[in-house]
Amino acid sequence: MGDSAEGGGGPLAGVRVVELAGIGPGPFAAMLLGDLGADVVRVDRPEPSPLGIEPAYDLANRNKRSVVVDLKATGGPDRVLDLAARADLLIEGYRPGVAERLGVGPEACLARNPALVYGRMTGWGQHGPLAARAGHDIGYTAVAGVLGLVAPTAAAAADPTAPAEADGPPALPANLLGDYAGGSLYLVVGLLAALHHARATGAGQVVDAAIVDGAAHLTAVLQGLLAGGRWQDRRGANLLDGGAPFYAVYPAADGGHLAVGALEPQFYAEFARLLELGPDAPGQWETARWPELRALIAARFATRSRAAWEAVFAGSDACVEPVLTMRQAHAHEHLVSRATYVEVDGVTQPAPAPRFSATPGALRRPPARPGADTDAVARDWGVPSLATGPAGPDIAPTP
Repeated sequence: MGDSAEGGGGPLAGVRVVELAGIGPGPFAAMLLGDLGADVVRVDRPEPSPLGIEPAYDLANRNKRSVVVDLKATGGPDRVLDLAARADLLIEGYRPGVAERLGVGPEACLARNPALVYGRMTGWGQHGPLAARAGHDIGYTAVAGVLGLVAPTAAAAADPTAPAEADGPPALPANLLGDYAGGSLYLVVGLLAALHHARATGAGQVVDAAIVDGAAHLTAVLQGLLAGGRWQDRRGANLLDGGAPFYAVYPAADGGHLAVGALEPQFYAEFARLLELGPDAPGQWETARWPELRALIAARFATRSRAAWEAVFAGSDACVEPVLTMRQAHAHEHLVSRATYVEVDGVTQPAPAPRFSATPGALRRPPARPGADTDAVARDWGVPSLATGPAGPDIAPTP
């Protein structure tokens, strides 16, 4: 597809994306494509978003343009098909079969554009016993075996041989693991892989991105450890899930928390020295004495504030960092130096990631307001059927 008037920097400049409005992982995937330079057109519904968020703060809609199309009205599906005919990628997040009933399913879109990559974002996938059921991140990650890996909010049980359930239910990491890690990121990988294939062969295809599949895929390394007897199938009992006292979170005297990740022997030695554990402390790998070591570490952290401990470990390789809130993260010196967070129109938000040496992404546009770009998209994409004014019939398709 040719560049549009919206073309700008980023490695995906010139790539055209149609996003059928939804919530959660689909919009985030489209945002990521927009951050990387793609021209993303979001097809909004006439009715407001069910989330009720003010459009200016809906950051999942940044770096996009919006048109409003009523897919249930006469001619609505045809307008979307006109867009699909001009696009490289399309994203939809309906339950299986809904897009087909609306007239904008893969068969109809690929008939108009055989090179189109049609991305389907769901929780359960396009087939299987649960495919038609409603769901959310918490359920998808639960079934995929991921939620059960997350250590409880309290410290791991003092007795590492005790059942994990003795220390409470798993913690909830917002909807980051399912919706965005297992969903959005896998959808983007699939879309870009299929786009590479389409540009080489001229043949598009359907990408079925299910959160349960992506979330399960995230556990690949742990599944290998489990099969090899190096991972216990319960949380809070393993090296990386809070079971080890040197890879855990501890409260400081003021209620703040420190994250300890002193895995390697040389890093643990530095950690033990700066924490002043003393010569009689249990050894790092004396697993039978881990409860004793955990108690000793906790007692030491409880003697000073988080800020005081930050000062102790500053500049060291002890692998101890403060557990920050989102607002506190905005001001962290390392993130400030990298401009990891930026402020645009009074809203602090993450900058595009990852970073590219030759084609950096950018925040080109604020969150799209529903329908604000309809005529511009009609002009730039050469889709006269979208235009709302008298200029519509005069818009000629562009190559």
